[in-house]
Amino acid sequence: MSRDNKSSGPTQRSLRVGELVRHALAAMFARGEIEDDALRGAVITVPEVRMSPDLKIANAFVMPLGGLHAEEIVAALNRHRKFVRGHVAPQINMKFAPEVRFFVDETFEEASRIDALLRSKKVQQDLDDEDGETE
Repeated sequence: MSRDNKSSGPTQRSLRVGELVRHALAAMFARGEIEDDALRGAVITVPEVRMSPDLKIANAFVMPLGGLHAEEIVAALNRHRKFVRGHVAPQINMKFAPEVRFFVDETFEEASRIDALLRSKKVQQDLDDEDGETE
């Protein structure tokens, strides 16, 4: 019996490597190893790193504390991708270091939007109506 891994999501190895890259990036940002005016004083979180199936590309989703200047910070990080790759490589202990690409993490915004929708008067009214019908 063969399994189709492409439709079943990321593999355990992919998830593990993504976590190793995420930790390496977070440590690098905490130490302030990248010299760039756009990054000066920025506290950057790395909520997720998604690896390509062949483990050659690491898509790192980052967000500066408070969400200020997120696009500028991502642009600065992408300018220093080669430096980042060189510093991440020894920490993840793989034959080939993945290329790291940075993106703005929008999960916080999406969660806030959903939360606001759930708290809206219309949804609350619908929930109250359903409560009344079940009794």
